[in-house]
Amino acid sequence: MPTSTKRTKQPLLPGRATALPARPHRRSGPAPMPRVADWFAWLGGLGLGASAAFALSQDSLHSVTSMAGFLDALGRLSGMVGTYLLLVMLLLMARIPWLERTIGQDRLTRWHRRIGAWPVVLITLHVVTLLFGYAAAAKTNVVNQAVTFIQHYPDMLMAFVGFGLLLLATAFSIPQIRRRLRYETWWTIHLAFYFAVALSFAHQVRTGIIFLGHPMTVALWTRVFVGVAGVLVLSRVVRPILANVRYRLRVTSVEEVSPGVFAIVMRGHHLERLNVSGGQYFQWRFLAPGLLVHSHPYSLSALPNPPYLRVTVKALGDQSSALAYLRPGTRVFVEGPYGVFTRHQISAPAVTLIGAGVGVTPLRALLEDLPDDIAVTVLLRASNPEDLVHADEVCALVEQRQGTFHSILGPRQRARLDRDTLNELVPRVRDSDVYICGPASFADDVARAAASLGVPTTRIHQEEFTF
Repeated sequence: MPTSTKRTKQPLLPGRATALPARPHRRSGPAPMPRVADWFAWLGGLGLGASAAFALSQDSLHSVTSMAGFLDALGRLSGMVGTYLLLVMLLLMARIPWLERTIGQDRLTRWHRRIGAWPVVLITLHVVTLLFGYAAAAKTNVVNQAVTFIQHYPDMLMAFVGFGLLLLATAFSIPQIRRRLRYETWWTIHLAFYFAVALSFAHQVRTGIIFLGHPMTVALWTRVFVGVAGVLVLSRVVRPILANVRYRLRVTSVEEVSPGVFAIVMRGHHLERLNVSGGQYFQWRFLAPGLLVHSHPYSLSALPNPPYLRVTVKALGDQSSALAYLRPGTRVFVEGPYGVFTRHQISAPAVTLIGAGVGVTPLRALLEDLPDDIAVTVLLRASNPEDLVHADEVCALVEQRQGTFHSILGPRQRARLDRDTLNELVPRVRDSDVYICGPASFADDVARAAASLGVPTTRIHQEEFTF
């Protein structure tokens, strides 16, 4: 059940008042671009059809009547389509700005995973069918045929190495295995996908019947590969480097704001040019000993107050615990902003923000960024008053907007935020957009409770940080 609580004062960003937090002079994050995302989907479908058409263009009904001919045709089709799907997977995770702010990285990641098995299966089929098809035509076994490929066909050794890397990366992406890996270990192994795609290119255009004697097809396929590589380099390398050269973030202070929860304030340059919306997150890399290889997603816990930024982190693992000991002056490398957990998703006249523990951080920034005419209700859940992160700041923002604030305190089994509690605290929840942030089980339970009270699923907003 809800309860009132005495809250202790918690530090704000420098220069921000406690009672009436001022809106800083800054650029707001751009709105989503759904039409461009639709074009991306259409182009993806057209490309898939074109890839299949290219693969089938060299075959006739007569050529596939024999087993060897049929296997060769199947191998070319599966290889072409599988490679195209691999390129689509890479684009989905390229962190293209307009795609990120329209769809969100969590949904792009889910699409990436759903596609993931198909290119691996198709490329494995490509390898197996061509080995057996050529072996049948040459009247030899598949081992001898594999050796022949490597010894006498251009760039085939690279192709086999790429195939091995693809299988390796796929094996470590199986959920049961991935959950046992540290993020950095998984990320390093996942780089094998990029090498697998790169190593496969040369043998396609130098040995594939689709490309031999067809310079236009070679030129087009080369441009597809170069285009995908260019997008990856621009989005994942050039853009972050240029942004960090501009902003030059350094740690200013680290302060414990709740047991095991630390607010990290950073100072930078030109932060008024940072296009970010409340609720978005960055990938953070703190350039300190032992942390150089770590990059993790943390939401801003307040809108930028140039020249300051702030994130609030709970000490859960080795890396997040080490952040408590960051020294002032430590350089910070960021990528972003990312995410669609923003005001741009609002379609109702009211908003209900629901958070648990450190999940309040994106909600606190989102609350600061909401339009003035939106009615606001905030629900925060914690085991005890000390665990309410940034509660004073949230209350000040709610009071400024003449909204409603509730805290739900106590052990999880007793102080539940279930359907009845949600209906009691927010009687008109069905007429609002509901933003939920907290542990996955908490967020899923609250989302189900909101849906059972009549909130359309299109107005229930969650965002997960997954890899």
